[in-house]
Amino acid sequence: MTRIEHLNITVQDMTTTLRFYQAAFPHWSIRQKGSNNWFGQQRNWLHFGDDYTYLTFNDGGTGRILDKNKSLDKRDSPIGIGHFAFEVTNLDNLKSKMLKAGFEPHDYGAKNPYRKNCYFIDPNGLEMEFVEYASDQPSLRNSDITESQNG
Repeated sequence: MTRIEHLNITVQDMTTTLRFYQAAFPHWSIRQKGSNNWFGQQRNWLHFGDDYTYLTFNDGGTGRILDKNKSLDKRDSPIGIGHFAFEVTNLDNLKSKMLKAGFEPHDYGAKNPYRKNCYFIDPNGLEMEFVEYASDQPSLRNSDITESQNG
């Protein structure tokens, strides 16, 4: 078995970042937190998740990442994480919680009879996808059939 155990993310503001992910994952909690010296820079960190999967946040982030709010020249393809995704059982419920916490969807995925998804930009500029599947069959879940093509 192979699965992602955690993602390690350097952030600009720990409090705002944590608020975003708490809205997305209200069943998760802070597992551990502390501070350490990271190559000469003192940083705070925390692990936010459950017993099996978590996100590590490290403060002190600087610089910029891909700005998803600006249209890119089609020839521009910067290196880095495009987005990361979490499967959820009820996408409408998750969107409602995110909106209530003040976070608007950035984009909605293509209409597909076997899945629905939407994207949010976290406070650090990272794009996060949430996806709900309507099938357990991998060939259908991963199909690129859209409702406009299908009917």
